[in-house]
Amino acid sequence: MFTDHLQPVALSELPLLFNLGGTSLVSAAFEGKEDVMPATWVCPLNYDPARVTACVDSCHYTRPLIEKSGMFALALPTAAIVNEVMYLGHVSENDEPAKLEKSGAKFFKMPGYDMPFVEGCAAYAVFRVLPEPHIEKTYDLFIGEAVALWADRRVFRDGAWRFEEVPESMRTLHYVAGGRFHVIGRGFDVHQSR
Repeated sequence: MFTDHLQPVALSELPLLFNLGGTSLVSAAFEGKEDVMPATWVCPLNYDPARVTACVDSCHYTRPLIEKSGMFALALPTAAIVNEVMYLGHVSENDEPAKLEKSGAKFFKMPGYDMPFVEGCAAYAVFRVLPEPHIEKTYDLFIGEAVALWADRRVFRDGAWRFEEVPESMRTLHYVAGGRFHVIGRGFDVHQSR
């Protein structure tokens, strides 16, 4: 089972997970309604407490679910589920009520959190919205404070990404435009000398 590979991660490691610049999946639910959408404008904001910013336009079905529940989740999809990510981004639940069922994605629930999580992601996080009505309305920008964090131990362990040790299908997606993605590439270390 996919969730067998997930391990809890300290909230302080949130910036390590979400500073890759990868595409994220935003999940939310409220009173039995749920949605998942990809977003590229997601960024760590703070270490302690661990916070992120995420842009979610008001036209998205996900947006009122976040506003009403005060919660959202982020996940880092891998190349293995790129087709599902594209579908989730190109089909709105406003137009297709069976969007999630038709996406081809496999969903699961994290214990204690009633929102859809997509299998095949390298990391997952749950956030409580820190209400900022002005920036939410004006800039479509939400600030979230992390309440839980998990990562796939095959890809992230001991506080570091291990992309060189896994096949390309397990690497994070980075969306450009027009259906063009990149996967994260080779890492290297630079040691500064003085």
